[in-house]
Amino acid sequence: MADEGVEVVRPQFTKVTSEPLLGAEGPVFTKAAFFMVAPEVEVDGKAAGEVLRVDVSTGNVERWCLPSVDGHGGIPAGCQCDKQGAIWIADMRLGLLKMSSTEKGSFEQVVRKDSDGKVMQGCNDLAFDSKGNLWITAPAGSIAPDPYLRSMEEPFGAVYCFTAGGEMKQIDQGYRFSNGIAVTRDDSTLIVAETPKKMLWAYDITGPGKVANKRAWGKLPGSHEGGPDGMDFDEQGRLIVANWGSSHLEVFAENGALLKRIYCPFSKPSNVHFQPGLSTVYVTEHETHGLWKFQWDCAGQAQFCDQ
Repeated sequence: MADEGVEVVRPQFTKVTSEPLLGAEGPVFTKAAFFMVAPEVEVDGKAAGEVLRVDVSTGNVERWCLPSVDGHGGIPAGCQCDKQGAIWIADMRLGLLKMSSTEKGSFEQVVRKDSDGKVMQGCNDLAFDSKGNLWITAPAGSIAPDPYLRSMEEPFGAVYCFTAGGEMKQIDQGYRFSNGIAVTRDDSTLIVAETPKKMLWAYDITGPGKVANKRAWGKLPGSHEGGPDGMDFDEQGRLIVANWGSSHLEVFAENGALLKRIYCPFSKPSNVHFQPGLSTVYVTEHETHGLWKFQWDCAGQAQFCDQ
Protein backbone atom coordinates (compact mmCIF):
# COMPACT_ATOMS: atom_id res chain seq x y z
CA MET A 1 0.00 0.00 0.00
CA ALA A 2 1.03 3.61 -0.58
CA ASP A 3 1.24 4.32 3.16
CA GLU A 4 3.31 1.32 4.29
CA GLY A 5 6.10 2.41 6.60
CA VAL A 6 4.90 6.02 6.72
CA GLU A 7 4.95 7.56 10.19
CA VAL A 8 1.56 8.44 11.71
CA VAL A 9 1.58 11.35 14.16
CA ARG A 10 -1.22 12.11 16.62
CA PRO A 11 -1.17 15.75 17.70
CA GLN A 12 -3.66 17.07 20.23
CA PHE A 13 -6.68 18.50 18.43
CA THR A 14 -8.88 21.14 20.07
CA LYS A 15 -12.39 21.86 18.81
CA VAL A 16 -12.96 25.58 18.26
CA THR A 17 -16.68 25.70 17.41
CA SER A 18 -19.59 23.96 19.11
CA GLU A 19 -22.48 24.36 16.65
CA PRO A 20 -22.57 22.39 13.36
CA LEU A 21 -21.46 24.54 10.40
CA LEU A 22 -22.88 22.56 7.51
CA GLY A 23 -20.19 21.60 5.01
CA ALA A 24 -17.51 23.43 7.05
CA GLU A 25 -14.86 24.65 4.58
CA GLY A 26 -12.70 27.53 3.36
CA PRO A 27 -10.79 28.62 6.50
CA VAL A 28 -8.89 31.89 6.01
CA PHE A 29 -7.36 34.65 8.14
CA THR A 30 -7.34 38.35 7.37
CA LYS A 31 -5.12 40.63 9.44
CA ALA A 32 -8.06 41.25 11.78
CA ALA A 33 -10.35 38.22 11.68
CA PHE A 34 -11.00 34.59 10.70
CA PHE A 35 -13.57 33.53 8.11
CA MET A 36 -14.87 30.21 6.82
CA VAL A 37 -17.90 28.96 4.91
CA ALA A 38 -20.90 26.67 5.41
CA PRO A 39 -21.75 25.64 1.83
CA GLU A 40 -24.35 22.97 2.63
CA VAL A 41 -26.93 25.30 4.18
CA GLU A 42 -30.25 25.18 2.31
CA VAL A 43 -33.58 26.99 2.61
CA ASP A 44 -36.67 25.24 1.21
CA GLY A 45 -34.39 22.76 -0.55
CA LYS A 46 -32.40 25.44 -2.36
CA ALA A 47 -28.76 26.50 -1.91
CA ALA A 48 -28.30 29.16 0.77
CA GLY A 49 -24.63 28.80 1.70
CA GLU A 50 -23.14 31.11 4.32
CA VAL A 51 -19.86 32.93 4.87
CA LEU A 52 -19.04 32.98 8.58
CA ARG A 53 -16.85 35.14 10.75
CA VAL A 54 -15.51 33.12 13.68
CA ASP A 55 -13.85 34.37 16.85
CA VAL A 56 -11.25 31.62 17.19
CA SER A 57 -10.58 32.55 20.85
CA THR A 58 -14.22 31.99 21.92
CA GLY A 59 -15.74 29.90 19.11
CA ASN A 60 -18.44 32.51 18.56
CA VAL A 61 -19.88 32.33 15.02
CA GLU A 62 -21.36 35.30 13.14
CA ARG A 63 -23.25 34.92 9.85
CA TRP A 64 -21.35 37.47 7.78
CA CYS A 65 -22.61 37.08 4.23
CA LEU A 66 -25.27 35.01 2.42
CA PRO A 67 -24.25 35.33 -1.24
CA SER A 68 -27.06 35.30 -3.79
CA VAL A 69 -27.24 36.49 -7.40
CA ASP A 70 -30.56 37.05 -9.20
CA GLY A 71 -32.35 34.90 -6.64
CA HIS A 72 -29.88 32.02 -6.82
CA GLY A 73 -28.25 31.25 -3.49
CA GLY A 74 -24.58 30.43 -3.33
CA ILE A 75 -22.54 27.37 -2.36
CA PRO A 76 -19.34 29.09 -1.12
CA ALA A 77 -16.58 26.50 -0.81
CA GLY A 78 -13.14 28.15 -0.59
CA CYS A 79 -11.66 31.48 0.53
CA GLN A 80 -8.48 33.51 0.11
CA CYS A 81 -7.53 36.99 1.35
CA ASP A 82 -5.81 39.69 -0.72
CA LYS A 83 -3.46 42.44 0.44
CA GLN A 84 -6.37 44.89 0.87
CA GLY A 85 -8.19 42.51 3.21
CA ALA A 86 -10.91 41.48 0.73
CA ILE A 87 -12.01 37.84 0.76
CA TRP A 88 -12.10 36.06 -2.60
CA ILE A 89 -14.56 33.17 -2.59
CA ALA A 90 -14.82 30.12 -4.84
CA ASP A 91 -18.56 29.37 -5.10
CA MET A 92 -19.96 26.22 -6.71
CA ARG A 93 -23.11 28.01 -7.96
CA LEU A 94 -21.95 31.59 -8.47
CA GLY A 95 -18.31 31.23 -9.60
CA LEU A 96 -15.79 33.74 -8.26
CA LEU A 97 -16.95 36.25 -5.64
CA LYS A 98 -15.18 39.11 -3.87
CA MET A 99 -16.42 39.94 -0.38
CA SER A 100 -15.66 42.74 2.06
CA SER A 101 -14.17 41.61 5.38
CA THR A 102 -15.20 44.88 7.03
CA GLU A 103 -18.67 45.65 5.59
CA LYS A 104 -21.07 42.88 6.58
CA GLY A 105 -22.97 41.32 3.67
CA SER A 106 -21.13 43.22 0.94
CA PHE A 107 -19.92 41.14 -2.02
CA GLU A 108 -19.79 41.12 -5.82
CA GLN A 109 -19.74 38.45 -8.51
CA VAL A 110 -16.42 39.07 -10.26
CA VAL A 111 -17.07 37.59 -13.72
CA ARG A 112 -19.70 35.52 -15.49
CA LYS A 113 -17.59 34.53 -18.51
CA ASP A 114 -13.95 33.65 -19.06
CA SER A 115 -11.58 35.35 -21.51
CA ASP A 116 -12.83 33.09 -24.32
CA GLY A 117 -16.42 34.16 -23.74
CA LYS A 118 -17.50 30.88 -22.14
CA VAL A 119 -19.78 30.90 -19.10
CA MET A 120 -17.81 30.29 -15.91
CA GLN A 121 -17.98 26.95 -14.17
CA GLY A 122 -18.79 26.76 -10.48
CA CYS A 123 -15.67 27.06 -8.32
CA ASN A 124 -14.45 25.12 -5.28
CA ASP A 125 -11.06 26.36 -4.06
CA LEU A 126 -8.41 28.96 -4.88
CA ALA A 127 -4.87 30.09 -4.12
CA PHE A 128 -2.91 33.28 -4.80
CA ASP A 129 0.65 33.26 -6.05
CA SER A 130 3.03 35.98 -4.83
CA LYS A 131 2.23 38.19 -7.85
CA GLY A 132 -1.49 38.30 -7.13
CA ASN A 133 -2.63 35.81 -9.77
CA LEU A 134 -5.50 33.74 -8.36
CA TRP A 135 -5.55 30.04 -9.32
CA ILE A 136 -8.97 28.39 -9.05
CA THR A 137 -10.48 24.91 -9.27
CA ALA A 138 -13.93 24.61 -10.83
CA PRO A 139 -15.51 21.14 -10.50
CA ALA A 140 -19.11 22.25 -11.12
CA GLY A 141 -21.00 22.87 -14.33
CA SER A 142 -21.89 26.32 -15.64
CA ILE A 143 -22.84 28.81 -12.93
CA ALA A 144 -26.44 29.75 -12.06
CA PRO A 145 -28.97 29.98 -13.55
CA ASP A 146 -27.82 26.78 -15.31
CA PRO A 147 -28.64 23.51 -13.49
CA TYR A 148 -26.24 22.53 -10.72
CA LEU A 149 -23.88 19.77 -11.89
CA ARG A 150 -20.78 18.25 -10.29
CA SER A 151 -17.94 16.45 -12.08
CA MET A 152 -17.59 13.61 -9.56
CA GLU A 153 -18.38 11.01 -12.26
CA GLU A 154 -18.13 12.80 -15.61
CA PRO A 155 -14.73 14.51 -16.06
CA PHE A 156 -15.63 18.11 -16.88
CA GLY A 157 -13.92 19.75 -13.86
CA ALA A 158 -11.70 22.68 -14.78
CA VAL A 159 -8.88 24.89 -13.52
CA TYR A 160 -8.80 28.68 -14.05
CA CYS A 161 -6.51 31.58 -13.34
CA PHE A 162 -7.87 35.06 -12.63
CA THR A 163 -4.75 37.06 -13.44
CA ALA A 164 -3.55 40.12 -11.56
CA GLY A 165 -4.40 41.97 -14.78
CA GLY A 166 -8.06 40.98 -14.51
CA GLU A 167 -8.34 38.18 -17.11
CA MET A 168 -10.16 34.93 -16.30
CA LYS A 169 -8.36 32.17 -18.20
CA GLN A 170 -9.36 28.52 -18.24
CA ILE A 171 -6.06 26.66 -18.16
CA ASP A 172 -7.26 23.04 -18.13
CA GLN A 173 -10.35 20.84 -18.11
CA GLY A 174 -11.11 17.12 -17.88
CA TYR A 175 -10.94 16.54 -14.12
CA ARG A 176 -13.20 14.35 -12.06
CA PHE A 177 -13.81 16.95 -9.37
CA SER A 178 -10.86 19.33 -9.34
CA ASN A 179 -10.69 20.33 -5.68
CA GLY A 180 -7.87 21.68 -3.47
CA ILE A 181 -5.20 23.88 -5.05
CA ALA A 182 -1.86 25.35 -3.94
CA VAL A 183 1.14 27.24 -5.33
CA THR A 184 4.73 26.60 -4.25
CA ARG A 185 6.56 29.43 -2.47
CA ASP A 186 8.73 30.20 -5.51
CA ASP A 187 5.66 30.43 -7.82
CA SER A 188 7.12 27.69 -10.00
CA THR A 189 4.56 24.93 -9.49
CA LEU A 190 0.79 24.63 -9.27
CA ILE A 191 -0.68 21.64 -7.40
CA VAL A 192 -4.27 20.51 -8.11
CA ALA A 193 -6.25 17.79 -6.31
CA GLU A 194 -8.50 15.33 -8.17
CA THR A 195 -10.61 13.85 -5.40
CA PRO A 196 -12.12 10.57 -6.71
CA LYS A 197 -8.78 9.47 -8.18
CA LYS A 198 -6.92 10.37 -4.93
CA MET A 199 -4.38 12.19 -7.11
CA LEU A 200 -2.39 15.40 -6.87
CA TRP A 201 -1.31 16.86 -10.21
CA ALA A 202 1.46 19.38 -10.81
CA TYR A 203 1.97 22.01 -13.53
CA ASP A 204 4.90 24.28 -14.26
CA ILE A 205 3.71 27.89 -14.00
CA THR A 206 5.15 29.73 -17.02
CA GLY A 207 3.33 33.06 -16.65
CA PRO A 208 0.07 34.66 -15.48
CA GLY A 209 -2.61 32.11 -16.40
CA LYS A 210 -0.07 29.97 -18.27
CA VAL A 211 1.04 26.44 -17.37
CA ALA A 212 2.91 23.54 -18.94
CA ASN A 213 4.08 19.99 -18.21
CA LYS A 214 1.09 18.53 -16.34
CA ARG A 215 2.22 15.48 -14.42
CA ALA A 216 1.27 13.17 -11.56
CA TRP A 217 2.82 14.63 -8.39
CA GLY A 218 1.37 12.71 -5.42
CA LYS A 219 -1.00 9.87 -4.61
CA LEU A 220 -3.09 9.73 -1.44
CA PRO A 221 -3.33 6.46 0.47
CA GLY A 222 -6.54 4.55 1.18
CA SER A 223 -9.40 2.76 -0.58
CA HIS A 224 -12.12 4.85 1.13
CA GLU A 225 -14.74 6.97 -0.58
CA GLY A 226 -13.12 10.38 -0.80
CA GLY A 227 -9.64 11.74 -1.38
CA PRO A 228 -7.70 15.01 -1.47
CA ASP A 229 -9.57 18.15 -0.49
CA GLY A 230 -8.10 21.45 0.80
CA MET A 231 -4.37 21.92 1.35
CA ASP A 232 -1.73 24.34 2.65
CA PHE A 233 2.07 24.52 2.57
CA ASP A 234 4.22 24.89 5.66
CA GLU A 235 7.32 27.10 5.70
CA GLN A 236 9.55 24.09 4.96
CA GLY A 237 7.75 23.48 1.66
CA ARG A 238 5.81 20.43 2.85
CA LEU A 239 2.21 20.23 1.65
CA ILE A 240 -0.49 19.24 4.17
CA VAL A 241 -3.53 17.79 2.40
CA ALA A 242 -6.94 16.97 3.89
CA ASN A 243 -7.73 13.36 2.89
CA TRP A 244 -11.54 13.42 3.09
CA GLY A 245 -12.97 10.15 4.41
CA SER A 246 -9.69 8.77 5.78
CA SER A 247 -9.40 10.40 9.25
CA HIS A 248 -5.98 11.73 8.19
CA LEU A 249 -4.15 14.72 6.85
CA GLU A 250 -1.33 13.70 4.49
CA VAL A 251 2.06 15.43 4.52
CA PHE A 252 3.98 15.49 1.23
CA ALA A 253 7.58 16.45 0.52
CA GLU A 254 8.45 19.00 -2.15
CA ASN A 255 8.94 16.14 -4.64
CA GLY A 256 5.48 14.67 -3.98
CA ALA A 257 6.63 11.81 -1.74
CA LEU A 258 4.36 10.99 1.20
CA LEU A 259 6.33 11.85 4.36
CA LYS A 260 3.88 11.24 7.20
CA ARG A 261 0.22 11.10 8.13
CA ILE A 262 -1.58 13.19 10.76
CA TYR A 263 -4.38 11.30 12.51
CA CYS A 264 -7.56 13.33 13.11
CA PRO A 265 -10.32 12.69 15.67
CA PHE A 266 -12.88 12.88 12.83
CA SER A 267 -13.22 10.99 9.56
CA LYS A 268 -13.79 13.69 6.95
CA PRO A 269 -11.23 16.54 7.09
CA SER A 270 -12.10 19.05 4.37
CA ASN A 271 -9.50 21.83 4.53
CA VAL A 272 -6.48 23.18 6.42
CA HIS A 273 -5.09 26.68 6.97
CA PHE A 274 -2.19 27.99 9.05
CA GLN A 275 -2.63 30.94 11.36
CA PRO A 276 -0.25 33.57 9.94
CA GLY A 277 3.23 33.44 11.45
CA LEU A 278 2.34 30.57 13.79
CA SER A 279 2.45 26.77 13.79
CA THR A 280 -1.27 26.56 14.60
CA VAL A 281 -3.23 24.73 11.89
CA TYR A 282 -6.99 25.15 11.61
CA VAL A 283 -8.91 22.21 10.14
CA THR A 284 -12.51 22.03 8.91
CA GLU A 285 -14.34 18.71 8.73
CA HIS A 286 -17.60 17.09 7.61
CA GLU A 287 -18.30 14.56 10.37
CA THR A 288 -19.44 17.01 13.05
CA HIS A 289 -19.18 19.97 10.61
CA GLY A 290 -16.77 21.72 12.93
CA LEU A 291 -13.59 23.77 13.12
CA TRP A 292 -10.58 22.34 14.99
CA LYS A 293 -6.95 23.30 15.55
CA PHE A 294 -3.63 21.61 16.35
CA GLN A 295 0.04 22.54 16.61
CA TRP A 296 2.40 21.59 13.77
CA ASP A 297 6.20 21.48 14.00
CA CYS A 298 6.71 24.76 12.12
CA ALA A 299 4.79 27.77 10.82
CA GLY A 300 2.92 27.93 7.54
CA GLN A 301 4.11 29.30 4.23
CA ALA A 302 3.42 33.05 4.11
CA GLN A 303 0.09 33.81 2.45
CA PHE A 304 -0.21 36.42 -0.32
CA CYS A 305 -1.93 38.85 2.06
CA ASP A 306 0.96 38.58 4.54
CA GLN A 307 3.89 38.88 2.12
